Amino acid sequence: MLELRELVKHYQVGTAGPVLAVDGVSLSVAPGELVALYGPSGSGKSTLLMLAAAVLRPDSGEVVLDGRDVASFGPRDAASYRMNDVGFVRQSADLIPGASALDNAALKLLGRRASVREAQRSVEPLLVRLGLGERLTHRSEALSMGERQRVMIARALSTEPRLVLADEPTGNLDTARGREVLEMLSGLCRERAIAVLLVTHDPQATTYADRAFMLKDGQLGPLPSAERAVATT
Repeated sequence: MLELRELVKHYQVGTAGPVLAVDGVSLSVAPGELVALYGPSGSGKSTLLMLAAAVLRPDSGEVVLDGRDVASFGPRDAASYRMNDVGFVRQSADLIPGASALDNAALKLLGRRASVREAQRSVEPLLVRLGLGERLTHRSEALSMGERQRVMIARALSTEPRLVLADEPTGNLDTARGREVLEMLSGLCRERAIAVLLVTHDPQATTYADRAFMLKDGQLGPLPSAERAVATT
């Protein structure tokens, strides 16, 4: 289980004083649960994910996964945590130009010193499950945006992580492709009992969540009824 405990993170901006990007956020995500954080740009969503990924350190508070305080990790332990325990799905499909879908999906396993053949053999069933069985050898630039995001999901899940962090995974997709990606991501993570924390500015994405919250000015609150209405229309 992921637990965020009274997280605070501020940035110093010029002489104007500190800006609170995350202001006392507490939240838990259970294995197999998808929790969505909805909010506009600048609300602190991406900062919160960076804290959960141990890319940033909080000014105060704890990030606990399976009883370990991730926020206290040094650089080596933090890198190991991101490699082994966390899968990251970003808005921009960060694929290697010229490399195939198979090789792009295998990238994280290759970083764990798996052989090319072992890594490819491991991610191929994931890509097939994600509907890319006929696109395995296609170069990244020949894939549609929806297909690229599915490659990113396969890469994120390739190391069998305990936690998946999804940062606006449908931001560059049309409504239909966005729904496809969300259905596949949520379905696979529930099957595998992976905790998922997803941040989005798209109210439709919140309909795939077990629980959804509003993040505004760094503070967590209930999703407003107006946003719920938009999401379900």
